[in-house]
This record gives sequence, structure tokens and C-alpha cells, in this order.
Amino acid sequence: MFRIVFTDPASPTRGHVFDWRAGILAALLISFLFLPPARTPAQESTDSTAGQLLVASAEMRDPRFVETVIYVVKHNSEGAFGLVINRPLAKGPIEDLLKGFGTNSKGAKGEIVVHYGGPVGSSQGFVLHSDDVLLDSSIKVKGGLAATSDAKLIEAISHGKGPKQFLFMLGYAGWAPGQLEAELKASAWYVVSGDKALIFGKDADKKWRQAMDKRQISL
Repeated sequence: MFRIVFTDPASPTRGHVFDWRAGILAALLISFLFLPPARTPAQESTDSTAGQLLVASAEMRDPRFVETVIYVVKHNSEGAFGLVINRPLAKGPIEDLLKGFGTNSKGAKGEIVVHYGGPVGSSQGFVLHSDDVLLDSSIKVKGGLAATSDAKLIEAISHGKGPKQFLFMLGYAGWAPGQLEAELKASAWYVVSGDKALIFGKDADKKWRQAMDKRQISL
């Protein structure tokens, strides 16, 4: 049975991507978590960071978040939900990934990179992508971006019918009500614009520094 080797999120090996060609992702028992629909009255406040990037400060001591850049999908009175965009973990045939989901892999082509999305729900899969292709369960955020947790989107990608830009993640970052606000007040994170070029850039090693440099840009 295939066993994939991941970097430890507490001590990530930046810039190194492991290969999974020895077998299939079924051994991971991956499941997709369907993102809940937006609820009322939990509307986003005027200081919501949804659609923006959280950049870990140089003083960040939590090993799960050192030098991470997180795209915020939701941020309202119920808390916040985001996806780390700069910690690739593994790379391999997209066909194997689909087999791991137990979905149709016939005719699947190409490879896909698995990213560490955050410390919560490490067996749950998410796709952060451009909003040119959407499913009924997709959540449109801002700036032409969306998040989807349905394996059918991976299937579409494997047949060349998916979004032009995407990142696939396992796990996510989550904050309880008021928690992210407290961390922002404590200067644990910087907030910068959700730059698609940075989010989908190929060099994960450079994303944190690039995002830090954006602090000097008026948003």
C-alpha cells in the first residue's frame, strides 16, 4: 500500500516537494469537507480580512505558521477560515489523487501539487482557484478567487476543464470568534492584498518575502 511522506508542518522543508509515484492516495483516507454556506446575520464586518493575505510576522513563534502566507476565505463574527499558500508537501499524478478520493479517474492527465493548508482537518481537501470555473458548492471570495471542497473540481482539472489557476491543499487554518482580531492587534500578522500573481506563483520559497515586501505598498 502506498505511503506518502509529508514534511512536518512544525518543521517544514521549504522548497522541497516529495513524490508519490509509489502508489495511490487512498492510504491517506482523504475526505473533502464541504464549506458551509454563508449564514445570516454573520455578515463580514468592515474590518474583515476575507480576500486578503495574512503574512506571518518575523516574530511568529508558532511552528505551524512560521513564515506562512494565508489566503483568508472567510472572516466574520463567527470566526475566520484561511488556506496556507506557501507550503508545498507532495507532487504526483492527478490520477492517483482521484483514485484516493474514490472518484472517476479515467482519462485523468497531468500532475498536481499537494500543499499544507493549515493545522486543522489535515485529511480535508480544498482547492483555492480562479473563479472562471465554479461548482454549486464553490465560495466566491474577492478579486476573481474562489474556494471549493468538492472532488469534482479536481476531476475537471484532470480533463483540462478546470480553472486556469489553482492550488490544492490538505487542512486549513481556523480562528474562533475574535481570535484573529486579537492576533492582528498583537502584530502576529500583517495584512496585504490578495495578489493572484503571488498566490499562484510557482516559487513557494519566495512567497513569504514577496508578501512581506508588499507591506510597503499602499492598499
